[in-house]
Amino acid sequence: MGSDFGCRDGSEELGWKISTGVFHRSKFLVACLVGAGVTAASVLAIRFGGDKFSSLSSQFLMKNKKPVRVYMDGCFDMMHYGHCNALRQARALGDQLVVGVMSDAEIIANKGPPVTPLNERLLMVGAVKWVDEVIPDAPYAITEEFMHKLFDEYNIDYIIHGDDPCLLPDGTDAYALAKKAGRYKQIKRTEGVSSTDIVGRMLLCVRERSTAENPKQSSLQRQFSHGSQKVEDGVSGSETRVSHFLPTSRRIVQFSNGKGPGHDARIVYIDGAFDLFHAGHVEILRLARELGDFLLVGIHSDQTISSTRGAHRPIMNLHERSLSVLACRYVDEVIIGAPWEVSKDMITTFNISLVVHGTVAENREVEKWDSNPYVVPNEMEIHRQLESPLDITTSTIIKRIVSNHEAFQKRNEKKEASERRYYNNKTHVVGD
Repeated sequence: MGSDFGCRDGSEELGWKISTGVFHRSKFLVACLVGAGVTAASVLAIRFGGDKFSSLSSQFLMKNKKPVRVYMDGCFDMMHYGHCNALRQARALGDQLVVGVMSDAEIIANKGPPVTPLNERLLMVGAVKWVDEVIPDAPYAITEEFMHKLFDEYNIDYIIHGDDPCLLPDGTDAYALAKKAGRYKQIKRTEGVSSTDIVGRMLLCVRERSTAENPKQSSLQRQFSHGSQKVEDGVSGSETRVSHFLPTSRRIVQFSNGKGPGHDARIVYIDGAFDLFHAGHVEILRLARELGDFLLVGIHSDQTISSTRGAHRPIMNLHERSLSVLACRYVDEVIIGAPWEVSKDMITTFNISLVVHGTVAENREVEKWDSNPYVVPNEMEIHRQLESPLDITTSTIIKRIVSNHEAFQKRNEKKEASERRYYNNKTHVVGD
């Protein structure tokens, strides 16, 4: 595909500059090498037999095959399992996935203010296990100049995007040039979630807390369990922001590593809500993984979180949170709906060597909790507290939304209209 945009290594240009005599000698050398290769191949075929030779040839070709590099870009604001699934699909279309993360300024100019700053978004994208390389400050539009940079400097073979349209402020297709060049591939959008949807859930969460005394208001957690409900006052859009995610065993398998710990593996366990999976979560998981050979993550149920943090939590339901954690490259396995207390039986069952938790907690310090979940690990002297690298919690993310409520409300209204058009015109896309 590189011939469409010029020779990348300059060999073609160099060939035209070589004198006629040297050029003919080069052809003679090539002929000799090819002849030697054919002779060697014949000997190998006789020595090993046709089938074995074919196998050896295939292995040689696979070893020397140029990797297919694919590129996908995005804001990756409020990183969620939908983003992760898009990256998983993109990675499946090649051998190496390069991801462009747009700058804060680009997002503000094209969509409105981001909830998470660039440094946090880079951490999140880099932690996704299907990502091989990250390009910071990627442009929102694939210009001709940037497209050639991708092809020539980053050796990108294809540019990937979802089946939902991505339009520039002037109404043109952001990927028109890549499509025209024949270097564009499309993946299926993940149903049931978007950054716009999550922001809406948080706004609803804050609204519900302020009207908690109203008995007509059902808890956000119950709305998660029973689908959407109509809103009669005050909230943008025609429906409350509730989870429309339909969990399947196939999706969990797609996100899972599919490998257990080795016989003598040192298994580290960490648990939590992991609601609105953020950079603080990523960094504490990275530290935990460094302490052993296998990281097991316990994800608390919606009911456990509601009982310890209030009826307005969690924002994301159990299956959504599980997928976000599973997509993290530092995580080897998760317990979906892990118990609040770490018991002796659980430690024995999973052969846990070390139980850890971070210093940054959502509410109170562990020692002050009515029911300390780490009593048994403490008695067994296998419990350790880790210094959290980032002072970020789920409440931090919600406060960012609340502090700039009007800007995010305006951004959401604009995106809602775009998403309604997508769903109204949506057709089935094969694969995911």
